[in-house]
Amino acid sequence: MADPQSNAPSRADAGAPTSGVIHVRTRLTADFTVISNALAQRRGSAVTVGVAAYIASLPDGTPVTITALCGHFDEGEILISRALRELEDAGYLERRRERTPTGQVRTRTYFYDVPGGTRDPDGPPEPPKPRRPRKQLAAPAVRETAQAPVTLADANPRAVAVLAGLRRADPRLVLTTKEAARLAPAVTQWLAAGMRPTQITDHLTAGLPDHLLTRPSGILAYRLQETPLPAPARSAEPPVRPGVLPMENCEGCDRAFRAAEPGRCRDCRSLEAGDRLRAAS
Repeated sequence: MADPQSNAPSRADAGAPTSGVIHVRTRLTADFTVISNALAQRRGSAVTVGVAAYIASLPDGTPVTITALCGHFDEGEILISRALRELEDAGYLERRRERTPTGQVRTRTYFYDVPGGTRDPDGPPEPPKPRRPRKQLAAPAVRETAQAPVTLADANPRAVAVLAGLRRADPRLVLTTKEAARLAPAVTQWLAAGMRPTQITDHLTAGLPDHLLTRPSGILAYRLQETPLPAPARSAEPPVRPGVLPMENCEGCDRAFRAAEPGRCRDCRSLEAGDRLRAAS
């Protein structure tokens, strides 16, 4: 007699879904990273989520520059830099320029498990947050507008010409009158430091991403936030020119020629050399 068969699901499969992912859970006790569902399930670029998960898994002090990340991932600089900007705009990533006790300025990267969150109270204290780099350049203009609005007529004409010409290098870099007036003081500082307009244009337009996620003025303000080193001063002394030899009269043919001392011209010396050779033969 055959064994009775049952079509009822087993107890282990009774609560399993009929479609979609089925998780096989393993309790991890080492070498794992905890990230929020809001970040793991973030809509948009998978590269952004992957970069965020990778940075979250790294120990403090690990370099997370674009070069370092490109050495780990197969994606190129454009996708990696775009992912970092998206994380920065979302509040997960913050890059600060801080001065060390020795006076050097370095960029430090802070990664937050939750946007706007703080460190674990049991961990090391977090340094005070400075203003974000994009706001540092805009702050002086805000203080000025409290007294008198900054207009394009007050700006340096050379700086305005540089900003207006950026659209010739990249048609996307179209600025409004207010944006040009706000950026002109920084360009003026670059010009005063010895930078040529073509050098400023090359610096502001080089390596821009394929898709600008913000207004062009925000990207330009970020690149203009630091004044470059002044160009080395040119020497005021005129170049040394070789001295001009005085005019002499040839003792053989009385023709004028230049020489350091009296004697015979080149033609007479050649004739004398030929006579000596014939005499010797």
